[in-house]
Amino acid sequence: MAGSKIATPKLAALAGPQFRSNPYPFYARLRKERPVIQVVTPDGLLAWLITRYDDALNALKDKRLSKDKANLGEKPPWVPKYFEPLARNMLDVDDPDHARLRTLVHKAFTPKLIETLRASIETLSEELIERAKPRGRMDLIAEFALPLPVAVISQMLGIPKREQDKFHRWSNAIVSSQSSKFGALKAIPSVVSFLRYIRRLVRLRQVHPENDLITAMIQAEEAGDRMNADEMLAMIFLLLIAGHETTVNLIGNGMLALFTHPEQMEKLRGDSSLVASAVEEMLRFDSPLEMATERYAAEEVGFSGTAIPAGARVYVVIASANRDEQQFERADQFDITRQNNRHLSFGMGAHYCLGAPLARLEGQIAITALLKRMPELRMAVPYSKIRWKPGLILRGVKALPVEF
Repeated sequence: MAGSKIATPKLAALAGPQFRSNPYPFYARLRKERPVIQVVTPDGLLAWLITRYDDALNALKDKRLSKDKANLGEKPPWVPKYFEPLARNMLDVDDPDHARLRTLVHKAFTPKLIETLRASIETLSEELIERAKPRGRMDLIAEFALPLPVAVISQMLGIPKREQDKFHRWSNAIVSSQSSKFGALKAIPSVVSFLRYIRRLVRLRQVHPENDLITAMIQAEEAGDRMNADEMLAMIFLLLIAGHETTVNLIGNGMLALFTHPEQMEKLRGDSSLVASAVEEMLRFDSPLEMATERYAAEEVGFSGTAIPAGARVYVVIASANRDEQQFERADQFDITRQNNRHLSFGMGAHYCLGAPLARLEGQIAITALLKRMPELRMAVPYSKIRWKPGLILRGVKALPVEF
């Protein structure tokens, strides 16, 4: 495409494996030539991409960009009645519904609760490493980055240990289904089992409270208001899907960045106090979130001199904003000592990621454990063999074979 005018891109093409391996040169060109551009979605509809940092920051905070299509007078798509609660989750509603749900879950999802998980995350990381050590190799995604956050969310929710295996199976089936329509259909039995199990667990905690997140959400109250059963079901499902997959990608993408920048890996090995800034740079350099989930223009809005019409679907491209040269010096360089790293990987504004402190904690502990317990850790395949997951919203590698 060099030297030619950028045609209207098709999002289906941008989700392909060749583009996924390195989308950044294309995003750099968009920022320079067409920072707000109309695209064709895989279902043949039109949408708009916002690619510059300043525009992305403003768009994420702009209340004229609605998360809820119903606010534009559009009828929501049909879903089976059993799945209806999942269609109204906190991620896809606007204020006042969003503010109400966020306030209630925030009363349960406290920094104190997250900090109590530190010892468990450290133990889980060590156990996964010890399990792999005798073989001398593993897939860092399937055998470490994936099971770690599932185990953490299981503990947070209060899933009994004897039932965690089946919970993990359902969770993995649901999470891995996100990349295709066939996968979504295949995961329906797991979704049904998952929802049935969570409904039963919520009823149990209403009668027999425990020191876990479900009990805390049941007891959370604001001005006499509480979450109803469907809202709690949607919240738990959201915590699993949104919190799980992004943490997997943070660990996988972050370790891949270290492998491909060995001088940065050695710097971190030599000074573990850099892990906090290292994780922030991992989040910026190869964000676990490629694009923020869709928004809809409630009225005409403008960014970088381009008008987006009322009713249009809008995607804020986090991966592009995080590489914007106007915001970050040496934006394409991976630097674990980077200061004032105001990346947008957790979003901004009202929908800023509620689980950001937990993701940071898991990332810091996981990366530290891998470098400390596996001093000879290295990639088992060349970078050219690494394949990225399809799709546009999330960004992560399918597998990361390593040896030690």
